[in-house]
Amino acid sequence: MATLYRRNDCELCDHAERALADAGVSGYERVTIGWEGALAERYGERIPVLVRDDSGDELAWPFDSTAVRAFLR
Repeated sequence: MATLYRRNDCELCDHAERALADAGVSGYERVTIGWEGALAERYGERIPVLVRDDSGDELAWPFDSTAVRAFLR
């Protein structure tokens, strides 16, 4: 389905999780990234980022439940 890349203690990430819940999405993987390493370099300040597992397409913040539904169709 999808993977949500997020950070701990991230208010925007919490909003992203609510958008996923409001869109009815429950079967996604949560990956917490730190401040160093390959994922931090790739996503950096764009987090939270939702990534489709089938295509690799990315939906970076800001997004809402409507955008999530459209993205995952």
